[in-house]
Amino acid sequence: MRQRYSFHLDRGGHSVTVNVRSGWITETELLVDGKECAFHRVHGHGDYPLTLAAQVAEEPPKPLAVRLDRTGLAEHPLSCVLELSGAEHPMPEHTAR
Repeated sequence: MRQRYSFHLDRGGHSVTVNVRSGWITETELLVDGKECAFHRVHGHGDYPLTLAAQVAEEPPKPLAVRLDRTGLAEHPLSCVLELSGAEHPMPEHTAR
């Protein structure tokens, strides 16, 4: 059975979303301001910890990264952290779509 997870955070005037669809194949996408900036696909239930990198479209562009990891909890099996401007920001999980 496929499971879906979504994490979202608005930071510095930008929107960052991470969507994970896991099952036989696990797909993870990173959206910045609604545009897909990074994508990871693997057979099985995922490679964790996983870091996806992108840039915020500013002048000059700002690098960002999101880090996903297993929590060991049944209720919230994944955690997601946004790394932007030298700071880490936990990303809250949204209800599966």
